[in-house]
Amino acid sequence: MKNETAFENTLEVNCRNEYDPLKQVIVVSPRYMKIKEVINKTQRHYLNENINIDKAVRQHAQFIHTLESVGANVVILEAKKQLNEQVFTRDIGFTIGDRFFVSSMKKDIRRQEERVLIEWLTLEQISYYRFATPSIEGGDVIVDNTKIWVGQSDRTSPTTIEILDEQLPNHTVTPILMREDILHLDCIFNVISEDTALIYSPAMDEGSYNILKSSYNLIEVTEEEQFHMGPNVLSIGNKKLISLPENKRLNQELTRAGFDVIEVPFSEIIKSGGSYRCCTLPLLRK
Repeated sequence: MKNETAFENTLEVNCRNEYDPLKQVIVVSPRYMKIKEVINKTQRHYLNENINIDKAVRQHAQFIHTLESVGANVVILEAKKQLNEQVFTRDIGFTIGDRFFVSSMKKDIRRQEERVLIEWLTLEQISYYRFATPSIEGGDVIVDNTKIWVGQSDRTSPTTIEILDEQLPNHTVTPILMREDILHLDCIFNVISEDTALIYSPAMDEGSYNILKSSYNLIEVTEEEQFHMGPNVLSIGNKKLISLPENKRLNQELTRAGFDVIEVPFSEIIKSGGSYRCCTLPLLRK
């Protein structure tokens, strides 16, 4: 069922891949971030320690400064006290070409985040497509021009992947089958240039891995790097990547592959199972 709301756009929305220069992006402060309901193995590991909010806010501010320093216009949505996962803006929507899609979140508490986003889209007169059936989350959607990779996970259903395919007749939408314990596709796979991707292959089925191997030069991450969100780097254009300082081996591998790695501290935010890509919702790359 099509459910599209259209306005006359006042901001340009256009993202054709994951690696063109980032020009406009939505973020939310982690000021109310807290592990309440354990939804992944990372959160389980840090449940008792939980989040140092002051430190998380400082790290997030440094991250925003880094984005702005490379020319990105950073839109900061209001953080709501009752929305403890709101920092992960990637999940609530995604841009494919010049179309914006509002996600259908699996968890009740995160559905309130959709409403915050829709209020902003309406205010800015940005047209959007909203999925009428659950569920699909932006962390499962990787865009590479006409190729759309979608993680089939607990958070993104096969039915909704089919609906996305119907909405994109000029694209090839390919489901990627993953282990049940993986929250989103971008926790184990990320396209970082037109010919290169990061991958943690043990977390997906062999058929999916072979499809991706035929499409990209794959840089494998280790189990420890995957736990520390190694694949969840953010490409900001011109082969520049924002990556965790803790993932030294991976960062050296990326440097050897010709990427300019910018290390930004994010240790508090990754405790909840997401990193730079999870915390950004790109509107415009070009």
